[in-house]
Amino acid sequence: MQFIDVAAVALNTTPMAWESNLQTLRQALIELRKDGAKVVCFPELSLTGYGCEDAFLSPSVQQQALESLKELIPETQGLVVAFGLPVMVSGALYNSIAVVADQRLLGWVAKGHLAGDGIHYEPRWFKPWPQGSVSSFRFDGEDYPIGHLVFDIDGVRIGFEICEDAWVASRPGEALSRSAVDIILNPSASHFAFGKQEVRRRLVLESSRSLGVAYVYANLLGNEAGRVIYDGHSMIASNGRMEVEGVRFSFKDFEVTRSSVDLDLIRMNRSRRVSYQPREATEELTVVSANLNLSHSIPQASVGKLEEWETKPCIKEEEFTRAVSLGLWDYLRKSRASGYVVSLSGGADSSAVATLVWALIKIGVSQLGREGFAKKLSHVRRLSSSQGLAEMVKALLATVYQATRNSSEATEVAAREVAEAIGSQHYELDVDGIVNSYVEKVSEQIGRDLNWDRDDLALQNIQARVRSPSVWLIANVRNAILLSTSNRSEAAVGYATMDGDTSGGLSPIAGIDKAFLKGWLQWMAKEGPLGVGNVEALEAVVRQVPTAELRPLEAEQTDEDDLMPYDILDWIERAAIRDKQGPVEIFQLMKVKFPRESGAQLADWVERFFQLWSRNQWKRERYAPSFHLDDENLDPKTWCRFPILSGGFELELREMRELATTGL
Repeated sequence: MQFIDVAAVALNTTPMAWESNLQTLRQALIELRKDGAKVVCFPELSLTGYGCEDAFLSPSVQQQALESLKELIPETQGLVVAFGLPVMVSGALYNSIAVVADQRLLGWVAKGHLAGDGIHYEPRWFKPWPQGSVSSFRFDGEDYPIGHLVFDIDGVRIGFEICEDAWVASRPGEALSRSAVDIILNPSASHFAFGKQEVRRRLVLESSRSLGVAYVYANLLGNEAGRVIYDGHSMIASNGRMEVEGVRFSFKDFEVTRSSVDLDLIRMNRSRRVSYQPREATEELTVVSANLNLSHSIPQASVGKLEEWETKPCIKEEEFTRAVSLGLWDYLRKSRASGYVVSLSGGADSSAVATLVWALIKIGVSQLGREGFAKKLSHVRRLSSSQGLAEMVKALLATVYQATRNSSEATEVAAREVAEAIGSQHYELDVDGIVNSYVEKVSEQIGRDLNWDRDDLALQNIQARVRSPSVWLIANVRNAILLSTSNRSEAAVGYATMDGDTSGGLSPIAGIDKAFLKGWLQWMAKEGPLGVGNVEALEAVVRQVPTAELRPLEAEQTDEDDLMPYDILDWIERAAIRDKQGPVEIFQLMKVKFPRESGAQLADWVERFFQLWSRNQWKRERYAPSFHLDDENLDPKTWCRFPILSGGFELELREMRELATTGL
């Protein structure tokens, strides 16, 4: 029997953080060598970081990536390693993999299919490598082959599919399989989205079966560049069977997933498949050979594990908590801020944001230990003297409740109880006098008193905006990041005050709809993530009817009275924005979906949504950076583009109204 130890490494990189990226790669190589790995796959663009954006085009970035590779080659003794970096060939930039075996560079594989949809913009910087072609690239005074290559390491054949290459119809894996490749390495940068791990799992399993190979999939880890979160989902499969899966959402710099794969079994299963047709000699892909003994006769135990929370029924709630916690953790340490501040209103959104910061601290300490956690945040002075978890939360999180005459006792008490339960440094300010001061000064200047009948929106907005300077001041005093608390449902219809409740440097829940947040808060109050626990005080938040509390209390203002029921709003948003349905089509679909509602009511809701959506693109353009958590995001910078000025679907809405009036 002939076994070979392969490893996929989930790596937490930062764009152009050359020293820290090199340090992480070196530490990983040391651990891999001790662990007995032989063939190592790092993620895509692991030397530069995946999110360099337009800096990829900078000659200095390209040169520094090559310098980093030069430093790492001596660290590969006894290993075959795949490093990702951009290279310039014949005046074009390519997303490539440098293949190094036992301190010797063998050649480069270039990506043939670029990710250019959704949050990905690879065609902006890179060119796709022509299928099957091979050229040369000069590095450190020598010429090396670059293109679609097969590497023969002492009789073990290794090929590559780089991320998007594996997701297209004409994938390189077919040619690699016909060339009798034993192992396909897939260095990826696959962003997190709810449920996406199952899609990846199916790809890896079926690739190993249909191509007759061991398939090694390595993914990025963490909040790499600010908006996108990578879960680090790495896998190794062979013969249609999952050998091992790695830890997701780790707070560590890297996670190794390793397994011994049976080369004899792989080759036997490939040969017995009726569908397998080997290439003719004239069709053979270019093969680069090297001598390095990789195989052994006794398999090692696999490294990596599928954690218990992955099997729980509330998987989406678990993923949400762990993804945002990881995103907040990396944003905090990479920005070198000293903590977070949340304007805690006592409502659902701000309570969710504050609780997520608490969760990041609990998860981080559980994974890294108190000392390891504090060491990663050594720039936070007040954290160094914190003894227990409660003191650490107080050092890193401040919450602020700011009351006006329109604030209720229920929200004040709820905010205080949540703050006490999670252990934040909590402040309570009365800003009613500041609101009155603005109202009086403006009334004096315009020659009349402002009143609710005539100036409703202005009087609401000034309250939200008055709360911004004081909470920003507290954030500045603490050298902390102010977190905005707006959600996706509000973003869709502009139900937020610019420079008021949208104030902040980061908006962690702007990609999440209100209906999910309400359900998540109920889950957090009663159960919470495995190993993290619940926050019972959130029950007081869950019991409340969502309200902005900006009108006088006797008006009994609620969000859904101002807008529409949140489940209706979220349904229209998905149909209109995700599925690109127009007002007429949505109205017709809603008559079937919501048969108890009158046609006139449905038409009112559809019209309100499209009018508010079209008017408020400028607000979405100004939102603080938000985390990408699913493929229904409204962020115009990464996902959902819409004109700031438009006709607002006028003709379509008129046609819908006519249908509603006639009853058709």
